Amino acid sequence: MYTVNLAIIIPFLAAMIVPIIYKRIKGIHVGWFVFLVSTALFLYLVSYIPNIASGETYLYTFEWIPSYNINFITYLDGLSLIFALLITGIGSLVTIYSIYYLSSEENLSHFYTYLLLFMGAMLGVVFSDNIMVLYVFWELTSISSFLLIAFWYHRKSSRDGAQKSLLITISGGFGMLVGFIMLYVMTGTMSIREMITTISGFHDHPLFIPAMLLILLGAFTKSAQYPFHIWLPTAMEAPTPVSAYLHSATMVKAGIYLVARFTPVFGGELTWFWVVTIVGIITLFWGSFNAIRQTDLKALLAYSTISQLGMIMSMIGISSVALRHGHSMNMVIYTQAAFAAIFHLINHSTFKGALFMVVGIVDHELGTRDIRRLGGLATLMPITFTISIIGSFSMAGLPPFNGFLSKEMFFTSILSVRELHFTSEVWMGLIPVVAWVASILTFVYCMIFVFKTFLGKYQEEKLEHPAHEAPFGMLFSPIVLGLFVILIFFFPNVLGNYVIKPAMYSIFPQLGAEDLGQHVSAWHGFNLELKMTIGVIVFGAFLFIFLRHWKGLYNWILPEKLSFNALYGNSLELIEKVSKIITNSYMTGHLRDYMVYIYIFFIIAVGGTLLNTKAFLFDIEQYSTVTEFEWLITIAMIIAAISMLLVKSRLTAILLNSVLGYGVSIFFVIFRAPDLALTQTVIETVTTVLFLAAYYFLPEWKKEDSKKRSKIVNGIVSVAVGVIFTTIALAVQNGKLFESISSFYENAYELAGATNIVNAILGDFRAFDTMLEVVVLLIAGLGVYTFIKLKARKGDNPLEDK
Repeated sequence: MYTVNLAIIIPFLAAMIVPIIYKRIKGIHVGWFVFLVSTALFLYLVSYIPNIASGETYLYTFEWIPSYNINFITYLDGLSLIFALLITGIGSLVTIYSIYYLSSEENLSHFYTYLLLFMGAMLGVVFSDNIMVLYVFWELTSISSFLLIAFWYHRKSSRDGAQKSLLITISGGFGMLVGFIMLYVMTGTMSIREMITTISGFHDHPLFIPAMLLILLGAFTKSAQYPFHIWLPTAMEAPTPVSAYLHSATMVKAGIYLVARFTPVFGGELTWFWVVTIVGIITLFWGSFNAIRQTDLKALLAYSTISQLGMIMSMIGISSVALRHGHSMNMVIYTQAAFAAIFHLINHSTFKGALFMVVGIVDHELGTRDIRRLGGLATLMPITFTISIIGSFSMAGLPPFNGFLSKEMFFTSILSVRELHFTSEVWMGLIPVVAWVASILTFVYCMIFVFKTFLGKYQEEKLEHPAHEAPFGMLFSPIVLGLFVILIFFFPNVLGNYVIKPAMYSIFPQLGAEDLGQHVSAWHGFNLELKMTIGVIVFGAFLFIFLRHWKGLYNWILPEKLSFNALYGNSLELIEKVSKIITNSYMTGHLRDYMVYIYIFFIIAVGGTLLNTKAFLFDIEQYSTVTEFEWLITIAMIIAAISMLLVKSRLTAILLNSVLGYGVSIFFVIFRAPDLALTQTVIETVTTVLFLAAYYFLPEWKKEDSKKRSKIVNGIVSVAVGVIFTTIALAVQNGKLFESISSFYENAYELAGATNIVNAILGDFRAFDTMLEVVVLLIAGLGVYTFIKLKARKGDNPLEDK
């Protein structure tokens, strides 16, 4: 099973190769290399479908940090396979699309490097069984998506969108990390598989509910659930290939994956059902409600994505009822909700990916995405129009497209909650009503996308470029996705039996095949679900026809100043103002003030520790007698230190400072430490020479007159620091809390094969510390080299908003 590990590692290795290919190999678009990588991974994962469909799973453990039970464990089952196929499959199509979408003048090396980093991170998320390894990849998806969203960093809107997505998703990720730690404290394992088998004994644990809510926080922020959805619309400032990949098929589905993966852990708890279902339903409604008011096509698709994610999330929440112990209802009803969720997740990736690419084509060829400037494109862009029909009608839940099938199953799932008796029938009956209204609004914005863009009057005077069909290279990927939309409608059970059903075993490992098997059919008779669909079409068409008469209601129902975006912006502004005030209060620009802060902290921390541990006790009588020569050196150093504060010449101060250093060197000689004496002498000599060399270039020294209050504070701090250091030096002899480690290092030859103890400490016993010091110096050196080597062009401002 090393190959699944390689599936994670290969994108990262390829990301390292991309800059080399981009720089060294001319005449070949670097995107084709990325396409080969993602396609090869996709075809390789496809080869696992027959075995996974037969019930096999694949597990491999690579020991990483075994002392902390953190190992790189990869687990391939039905659930992870679905997401891996979407990550690599949609990734291949997006790569082809981006080859023709992005200009050759763009920094393609960075773009495809970020894309591969994201692909590898997402594969790491879905394949990881260890929760700590999963968390590492989880945050790596946030970082790589930040880089992709901010790819056009010269635009302020792109930088702001990337910042917002990073702040929200990373914050949720921190909460998820705390939840993971709580799970580990409860179960004693970091393996998700082991948690599933042992969690039944921890449902009454005080950390169970907090861990559940914190993990859901991470999932909700990543999958743009209400009220954390605000980052997704602003992330639309990314290039369209990024939106098609991250914000329709992969990144936003990571939270869905997490909830599905942890449903066997928390699904039996009623809190899980309520939180996941209600948040999903609210998100479904709020996203569809806001999508209608948008005038930018990508913003419309962003809110539609939020709505569709809420729909999937609510179905997973409803399906958790099947894991509730003692429930007597037919489990098939609720497991079908999970089946519908996974089915719609796949369907959504196909039609939404195609629609994002359609928007990219319109923007690329016409120079605008503003619905108010579009219209009449159907005859001028017939292929793009056809793809938009397929994608939009599928999203609206109309036949003969795959969205119709999963939408009907969604209605069945929503109607099933009426049979539950967890609370009053009024609340249970309200969920289907809200879902049905949201579906009507979904129908409206789907019609807006098609009819406002491609039908009506052609307004060439409002376009930057005359309308024309895109080249085949840009059309290829959305055509493929559009074909899948239709093929899945006619052959849904191929997907259901070979891909979706194995994933059901991952969500409901304790249920039998008779509870998990679902047969997808386009016709179930004239039932309530079909009546709801007819109602959606009728009321949706009515609202669309009279849209201009009621759309103005948004201006007073949802004023911008009361929106979550405004709350986010005002919060950031307030934080910046407060932090600026606090920072200006202590950042005075005077080095002596900063030293006072440091020393005051030292006094409080070290002095407080000495008092708390009573380690300041010492006995001077047991110490050796101080000789006259040692007294002379000490007095000379004291006189030099005091004189340095009083002299008016910078040259004199430098020489007096060297007296202190050489005095310490003499003490090292007296106390029989020649190596330290030599080091101190060399350092002091070099430092003095550097001071004198710099002295030549410094302006005339005008000693500032400090306030009397400042002098008193500085004097008190100086005396306190001196007393603490002296106390530490005296107390060390009597305050030994632990046995000395010097005897350990005396065995340096046996332990490290070294005859020099100092070298053994630096090279073996403190190897990591020494290595990190070298790394710090290397990074600093690279930074200096970069500043010296690179010269900014005149007038070139990389942060200029264009």
